[in-house]
Amino acid sequence: RLRCAPFRIADFQEVLGEPTVALAKLRELCFSGIPFDGGLRCLCWKILLNYLPLEKALWSSLLKKQRDLYSQFLKEMIIQPGIAKANLGVSREDVTLEDHPLNPNPDSRWNTYFKDNEVLLQIDKDVRRLYPDMAFFQRPTDYPCLLILDPQNEFETLRRRVEQTTLKSQTVARNRSGVTNVSSPHKTTPNSLSEYEVLPNGCEAHWEVVERILFIYAKLNPGIAYVQGMNEIVGPLYYTFATDPNSEWKEHAEADTFFCFTNLMAEIRDNFIKSLDDSQCGITYKMEKVYSTLKEKDVELYLKLQEQNIKPQFFAFRWLTLLLSQEFLLPDVIRIWDSLFADDKRFDFLLLVCCAMLTLIRDQLLEGDFTLNMRLLQDYPISDVHLILKKAKELQDSK
Repeated sequence: RLRCAPFRIADFQEVLGEPTVALAKLRELCFSGIPFDGGLRCLCWKILLNYLPLEKALWSSLLKKQRDLYSQFLKEMIIQPGIAKANLGVSREDVTLEDHPLNPNPDSRWNTYFKDNEVLLQIDKDVRRLYPDMAFFQRPTDYPCLLILDPQNEFETLRRRVEQTTLKSQTVARNRSGVTNVSSPHKTTPNSLSEYEVLPNGCEAHWEVVERILFIYAKLNPGIAYVQGMNEIVGPLYYTFATDPNSEWKEHAEADTFFCFTNLMAEIRDNFIKSLDDSQCGITYKMEKVYSTLKEKDVELYLKLQEQNIKPQFFAFRWLTLLLSQEFLLPDVIRIWDSLFADDKRFDFLLLVCCAMLTLIRDQLLEGDFTLNMRLLQDYPISDVHLILKKAKELQDSK
């Protein structure tokens, strides 16, 4: 049985108070949910996602090093191109000798700039829609990036770059398996960007911070760049770190989110790479695994879905790729992620959660026809994640 809150907080403090954190103990505690109090969740996630080492003595030097590195990324990938663009008017005559917007050379800085803009426009479209039912992402952050918002800087920020870019980004044709909607039906979005207030100069909204994180990730990982849905992975991480009650951690939410996101993507990026879909590490294999696990646990339900030709890619593609971030409200997603990050077999538990979700609505599925069942699976009806996690744990223990 779960110990009540004050005792559980004490359990966490005890494990985190040791000079070397006992990872197995910490995982076990986190698996049952991490209290928000005192910034415990933010700290545990950073350890579970291999951002912070287990030796506490190394924390402060590592954090300083990583945060400085992130500032370096900002300077090289956002500020430098922005300054080059701003200075262009000044040195018009000699710029043609070296580089110009129509230079076909693949090494041309302009070529890169335009390519980046296509990625940026796709990111921009996706991050503005993050959790539209919550005001958080539209609100200004208490810690805007001073490097970028310094009024002395006459350079082009990402926000201005999006406003000024005339490139019509080709809609990123990266949807797969015949599933056209990566976002879930009950997430409504404002119709046009004009419905978003633009914050005054010197302020930036949380979604702009997320945009920067994703843009820098795309620049540093050209093999995968940006794929729609990554915004749904970075959103809950950033939200968790940016609402940390401990202000000295909260101040560095951007850099810390970037590195935790990078580490998490290193584990799940294969789900986003289309060419790996059918390999052992790709998403198709994992979707099939949901069905083979279901077959083991509930053969009647498995046969019913087979008979109706309801393929796992119709719903499990989104569940698995986005770690269920689109199926539940943000606080519930965060609770599910406590268990997923604590899983030492990394995301094996996610397959059991998907199975639990199916078995919990088995009666409806057994009665429903194809259309009805598809609607249930595309817009999952149960919102009690504790019930789902409890069921998943039972499935795990019944192996």
